[in-house]
Amino acid sequence: MRITNPRSLPHGSSNRSSGCEVKLPVPPLLLVTDRRQARRPLAEIVGQALDTGCRWISLREKDLPDDEQVPLARSLLPMTRRHGALLMIHGEATLAKLAGTDGVHLPAGSDSAVARAALGADKLIGVSIHSVSEVEALDPAVVDYALAGPAFETESKPGYGPEIGRKGLAEMARAARVPLLAIGGISTVRVAEVIAAGCAGVAVMGGVMRAADPAREVSALLATLKGVYPRAV
Repeated sequence: MRITNPRSLPHGSSNRSSGCEVKLPVPPLLLVTDRRQARRPLAEIVGQALDTGCRWISLREKDLPDDEQVPLARSLLPMTRRHGALLMIHGEATLAKLAGTDGVHLPAGSDSAVARAALGADKLIGVSIHSVSEVEALDPAVVDYALAGPAFETESKPGYGPEIGRKGLAEMARAARVPLLAIGGISTVRVAEVIAAGCAGVAVMGGVMRAADPAREVSALLATLKGVYPRAV
């Protein structure tokens, strides 16, 4: 199914017209890891998030060499499988293939067609974007979703450029032909803003990694998503 606006896509449905049936996780909350910010062991945080209802995890530990990222991803796979959740990995398609994850999240400027050719039709592919022109360039026959950031000021990734803001997110959402998620400075207060701007969901990292109670943080985000976007959960 081709789309012209991410809000027109029923969550849990495929957004590509290539004949494959890759589905975005429900609810539309993506937890991105960062063990350097984590106050607890990474597996514990991921486990709490899954137990609370998160069904979408992406391992983002790019400072680690491949031969450490791959076993780390593989160690999380049994947890995500038990919960019917998807596990992505931030990086290159070859890394996702080695780790056996459910897909890959590519950095901005990556060749998504090469990633699709490497992974096949049944894997999820996401791309980071920072501008309207970048989201316009995404091919919905190849890419499943885009991650726009930093949506707001964030402690996790200082120096990644000025915040996009609600107006910028709305412009990107109007231009997007794939579901758009917002990342950066996402809190329960901001969830309603980004959904109202046209985003299909949200991604979080530091707010959960640094939380004294990750389960409570994830639960609050999911509850807020349900309140502002009932079909999300």
